[in-house]
Amino acid sequence: MTVRLPDPTGGVRRYEPRAEPLALTAGAPFTSRTVFSAAHVVADPYADVSPDSPAAVDWDATLAFRRHLWSHGLGVAEAMDTAQRGMGLDWAGAAELIRRSAAEAKAAGGRIVCGAGTDQITSGSLAEVRAAYEEQLALVEETGAQAVLMASRALTAAARGPEDYLDVYGHLLRQASRPVVLHWLGPMFDPALEGYWGSSDPDAATDVFLEVVAARPDKVDGVKVSLLDPRREVGLRRRLPHGVRCYTGDDFHYPELIAGDEQGFSHALLGVFDPLGPLAAEAVRVLDTGDAKGFHELLDPTVELSRHLFRPPTRFYKTGVVLLAWLAGHQRHFTMVGGLQSARSLPHLARAYELADGLGLFPDPALAEDRVKNLLALYGVDQ
Repeated sequence: MTVRLPDPTGGVRRYEPRAEPLALTAGAPFTSRTVFSAAHVVADPYADVSPDSPAAVDWDATLAFRRHLWSHGLGVAEAMDTAQRGMGLDWAGAAELIRRSAAEAKAAGGRIVCGAGTDQITSGSLAEVRAAYEEQLALVEETGAQAVLMASRALTAAARGPEDYLDVYGHLLRQASRPVVLHWLGPMFDPALEGYWGSSDPDAATDVFLEVVAARPDKVDGVKVSLLDPRREVGLRRRLPHGVRCYTGDDFHYPELIAGDEQGFSHALLGVFDPLGPLAAEAVRVLDTGDAKGFHELLDPTVELSRHLFRPPTRFYKTGVVLLAWLAGHQRHFTMVGGLQSARSLPHLARAYELADGLGLFPDPALAEDRVKNLLALYGVDQ
């Protein structure tokens, strides 16, 4: 059997799907790295909503996907960018997601961290930004989950310079009841975050970020860096206070950053580990044994798929993530909150299918083939 796939030139080519998936099973917990997958949400396709409506979520399918990740030893990073925070999922929906997932984590014995930001407001004074952060931090901590202090669009707009970031984050760290993860999300993921930490100069911004950490290292479990710049991440990692982890959010260079060098390594909190979950987990278990070569042999081939999913405009990577979840059988449909299933072109989606199939990511290749053919037919590509 073959699939006729469109390409960016307007032509159609034939692709022969893989016959068997990669054999991956659940295994022992990781020992050398802490690894979180930022998980997507599953929309309710039967809800009568528009892209401007509050998100309608299929809670059963959403929580089932988190159990899938936990079963492979991965932690779940909840209500983060991958869950479409600020791109279809508002604060009310995120709060419900946090409550439900935190409860599910307790029941399943899974590890979870949850994003706390300011998306209940779109703008405001520094005092209003602090209050918004406080509300979300309190909710996350009430559920028993660990908080990730997410980068804030409202803070970017309100801050006059580095001193305002130092003040807001210093205030939040004093209030946190347990160590948090600080998240630096680059503008390639969200253009509204340009100039975060008070400067568009990456070196100056890095200095301010590290100053925030150095002021209260006892309240910082780690930093999550999503800049797609491995040199900068390694340099920052080497300057962190002892005991503060670096969680890579670099979906282009994650194998080398997780493997590390003679001076250290990065842990991981990655959106691409949503579709790569079982394979990524197997690679980390191999690394746990000290087999760096085997780790790279498993994970390096996935980078082409990740770079494709996260190609500019990077913020639309969620569309490919949800496509692959549907093709892998984790949900019954290819629908997204906010209607973002339309955010990528058909050739882009077709290439994502081809790369994922080539890696053996689909537990049932025949199901994936049938579903991608249905999608192609919807767009007028006859088989």
